[in-house]
Amino acid sequence: MQSSVINSIRDAFSPYGSLAASLLPKLGNDSDGSHDLAHILRVWGNVQVIQAEEGGNLDVLIAACLLHDCVSVEKNSPLRSQASCLAATRAHSLLLDEHWEPHQIEAVGHAIEAHSFSARIEPRSLEARILQDADRLDAIGAIGVARCFYVSGRLGQAFYDLSDPDAKGRPYDDSRYALDHFHTKLLRLASGFKTVTGVQLARIRHDKMLRFVEEFRKEAGIVSHRGFAAI
Repeated sequence: MQSSVINSIRDAFSPYGSLAASLLPKLGNDSDGSHDLAHILRVWGNVQVIQAEEGGNLDVLIAACLLHDCVSVEKNSPLRSQASCLAATRAHSLLLDEHWEPHQIEAVGHAIEAHSFSARIEPRSLEARILQDADRLDAIGAIGVARCFYVSGRLGQAFYDLSDPDAKGRPYDDSRYALDHFHTKLLRLASGFKTVTGVQLARIRHDKMLRFVEEFRKEAGIVSHRGFAAI
């Protein structure tokens, strides 16, 4: 990693720049633009906003944020539900190398394993709840819309089912259609946030997605639909 990039990382993650500069080069070059350095930076920004209101150990939160996607598993992989646990295991090893205390490593590991929607692990600590909310904020709103269609393109999916866009005669299938993913997951996320601050931020982003879906439908000429209520 070039020195200019490392210096930028130090600035972006201040006052934890040294830790970020030490850990991030070990994560490899991830080609997934939905889980890249920009994603980590956005999640860190969300963490800071939530932690300022809710509290929580920032040392644990910065390490968990930096390493929460340190094992990359594609969305359509059969191992997808195990990704966060695999990441927690790798984070344990990386933080041992950084001479972290065992209780801190355990706290970071739990926050990482519980952040994932697919893993369905209930967060037991404040830090785990904050990381989960911070990561899910990046999955909804304008960024969430962009990430949805980015991943859909990576996987070769269609925007929507031309013959049955509202899935009236079929189950929703987000393995084939990007628009279905809003109904199977994205428009359901805001109801599951764990912190008061996260709930407030999620409601704003949820409403943005609702407006996008409605505008998308109008431009695509999709007339009647099941509908999806605001939270």
